[in-house]
Amino acid sequence: MAAASWYHRDISRVVAEELLAKAGRDGCFLVRDSESVSGAYALCLLFQRHVHTYRILPDDEGLLSVQTIQGIQAKCFRTLPDLIGAYQQPNNGLVTPLLYPVHRARQAADEDSDGEDGRGGGHVASTALAGAGSTGTWLSAPVASRTHISQQLHQRLQEQVRSSPASDFMGFMAEYLNHHLQLDLEALRHGHPQLRHLSTALVTACRALHRRIDFTLAGLETLARVFDPPASPRSPVREQDLLTSDPDLELLLNKISAVNHLLSSLEKKVLKSLQETVSRHNLVLPSVAAVPPPAAKPLAKQSFEVKMGKSQRAALTVDVEAGTVAISKRGGGSPEETIPQDRILQLIKYQSMQSKVRLVYNRELQKSLSRDFVFTSAQKREAFCQLLQLMRIQHSNLDEPDLISVYVGTWNMGSTPPPRSLASWLTSRGLGYTQDETTSCIPHDIYVIGTQENSLGDREWVEFLCASLKTLMAIDYRVVALQCLWSIKIVVLVKPEHERRISHVHTSSVKTGIANTLGNKGAVGVSFLFNGTSFGFVNCHLASGSEKTHRRNQNYSDILRLLVLGDKQLAGFDLTLRFTHLFWFGDLNYRLEMDVQDILAHITKKEFEALLAVDQLNLEREKNKVFLRFSEGDISFPPTYRYERGSRDSYVWQKFKPTGVRISVPSWCDRVLWKSHPETHVVCNSYGCTDDIVTSDHSPVFATFEVGVTSQFVPKKGKGLGTPGPEPLACIEWESIEAIVKTTSRSKCYIEFHSYCLEEAQRSGENTSQSCDIPGFLKLGWAAKHLPVLNPILPDLEYLGDQHLLLSIKGVDSCESYGECCIAMRSMIGSMAQQFETFLFHRGEETGSIRGWMKVRVPKDRRSTRERLYEWISFEEEDAEPAADSPTCPKPPLQPPRSRPRSLPEPAAGYTNPAYFIFEGIP
Repeated sequence: MAAASWYHRDISRVVAEELLAKAGRDGCFLVRDSESVSGAYALCLLFQRHVHTYRILPDDEGLLSVQTIQGIQAKCFRTLPDLIGAYQQPNNGLVTPLLYPVHRARQAADEDSDGEDGRGGGHVASTALAGAGSTGTWLSAPVASRTHISQQLHQRLQEQVRSSPASDFMGFMAEYLNHHLQLDLEALRHGHPQLRHLSTALVTACRALHRRIDFTLAGLETLARVFDPPASPRSPVREQDLLTSDPDLELLLNKISAVNHLLSSLEKKVLKSLQETVSRHNLVLPSVAAVPPPAAKPLAKQSFEVKMGKSQRAALTVDVEAGTVAISKRGGGSPEETIPQDRILQLIKYQSMQSKVRLVYNRELQKSLSRDFVFTSAQKREAFCQLLQLMRIQHSNLDEPDLISVYVGTWNMGSTPPPRSLASWLTSRGLGYTQDETTSCIPHDIYVIGTQENSLGDREWVEFLCASLKTLMAIDYRVVALQCLWSIKIVVLVKPEHERRISHVHTSSVKTGIANTLGNKGAVGVSFLFNGTSFGFVNCHLASGSEKTHRRNQNYSDILRLLVLGDKQLAGFDLTLRFTHLFWFGDLNYRLEMDVQDILAHITKKEFEALLAVDQLNLEREKNKVFLRFSEGDISFPPTYRYERGSRDSYVWQKFKPTGVRISVPSWCDRVLWKSHPETHVVCNSYGCTDDIVTSDHSPVFATFEVGVTSQFVPKKGKGLGTPGPEPLACIEWESIEAIVKTTSRSKCYIEFHSYCLEEAQRSGENTSQSCDIPGFLKLGWAAKHLPVLNPILPDLEYLGDQHLLLSIKGVDSCESYGECCIAMRSMIGSMAQQFETFLFHRGEETGSIRGWMKVRVPKDRRSTRERLYEWISFEEEDAEPAADSPTCPKPPLQPPRSRPRSLPEPAAGYTNPAYFIFEGIP
């Protein structure tokens, strides 16, 4: 029998319940890792169509016990199999004895398209338990079972041999499985864990590798001695090799280490030798240094050709340094009118006409006026708006910024050095939705650069990026963080003036390569606070191959679950909810599901919509499989993979491998997505790729964002501060909360409330109402008396309007989450209760819906606020034409639409998921 087949490791609660529901019999059970306590387990048991979950907790001595109903004495066990065996007997405090184990699904072979032998996607556990329980199951197996183990493993090997070019190696392994595995098992049973026979088999199988490494190592050492004559004695590895006729695995590892060291040091050694030669003989070589950085200078005036009214031509001139906008009619000499920046009330962008904008401003003797301008292109309009925004920022007199610009770049470098210049990438020029030349060299506040298959050293890469930005922007950017996983790297750089505003920097990485142990695929991440706003950035390289969609989805899920970023107090929340703004980018490797010749034809005609309709990432997002509620800019650039290196004129879609020709269709593998808290400000100003960087088969991709940020708020003195008595407090009051969660459990639940505006997390009482009339769903309700009144640490309206509440619905029995959500407090402020409704998430999946009524009460003397720098720009849906120069009042900016699936109607007080309409009687 397989080792502890009822143990499913880290599958989610939802998947565990689905497996038990399929089994269908009372007494079916499985064990998974606990989501709420590290090192603990969750025992899931089916009884009367409902799943009961019990926590299995270790004590200080490592003994395991089940949390059962009160009055039943807890029993302690040394191993998990012992515990499960005991609870297969009745009267142990469970709703029913453990009768029928639900076994893990058999793991399917999953060969990576790059020749890797990957782990199968899906929720599959490994074949042994962690800790004492693992060996307990193996050692207690009888001889007949151990023979069956050998046969089962040999059968798996045969399945791998059919698709593996390493037939000789597989022959050695087959010999081991047939004749020596049982000897290692027997030795292990008697307390000898060395696996001597496996070691012998590996040494024999690796003899050819020894010889090949000897050959490579000898050549590298010879080359090193050419450039370093005095030194370089024969390495101890080589001498040992001459003395050893039967090399062991440790020696092989030493040789590999020596090759690694020689390869990494050889380039520097050759460079140093050549530099010394140049100095010694006074040779002059062409300079490879970058052009000296230009001196910082004020931004020049920028003029835009526009059309006013029906046909009148004019020019708009923006002087950022002076803080003015001048309007000049065509043919006129001096400006007709000059508008100071402090008189501009509002800038309205038309959505129905992407090149049109309305400027609302004050005149000295009149009320507000508005003028409409039509630019030559949408790109020119965006450049004009960006310059006005920059002008407002420079003349705002604010100590801390309301608005910053963020650059995100991703590039699979193809294991080749970069070109001398990255100017087009770092200034967002090329194909797609790109920056206009008038604004492309305006420096961003934050640069986040993600690369994959980056062969440069960490320090070398960071220095190259900093030097490139200094050349382009004349600014010495500061390094906030660098995180690497093999050749996957992420670098975060900020302007020097922002360095003091960055705090709580965290970095993390997750391997998703072969068996999640190799870092050739995976993710790196960085998180930090910018004043009072939390940012998260994730750069990933997912599994390759057109047919590996499920594997990529699983990679995403693993990264989401295992990446350790952000506030530790929010570790129980979905990663996508821990940050005000989360940016996720990289070589996601999703492909196009279309014949390659049809793809090439559409690319030639620039018919990208037809290709986006068969893009695997779009299809999986529509199914809610990955990147739930993320956003992505419009793609108007050609697929960024797989180009012929050295040009961007043609795609190379055939890949020749030892196993045959593999088709790699042109695809948008390289993407940038983001997810932000509700009622925050984030605008994507560009999204495209370069067309002049040709060293890799991927084109670099860029995206730039305008992001609203909050400062570390300093409370203003209220009227009541000079009078005796306690300071008035703001309070968050709940009238009711109702939730529907996807579960077959009937557990009582409570709600945890987290927020940066609270001193500590708060929790509600147990739900006051509960129904499960619909299979697979549990409806929960809380009345006001069971919900806590929350008191924020500061009562000011300006502060509270920027805050968010994170809610987590947790089971009383397991303390595990059934779903989490985020609620913006801005629209909840007032004396009357407001309704909220949103999704529940857990581990990247939608697990339910929640709605309720709440209000945020603010003391009267703390209700002052101010307009944010980004709030003066709004969008206009309808194109209502006012008379030229007619007085008008600025319209308030449109509220962003609530994030609901497009296919759903907007019923009053309706739930977000069609499955939940059944609770409201909607057919």
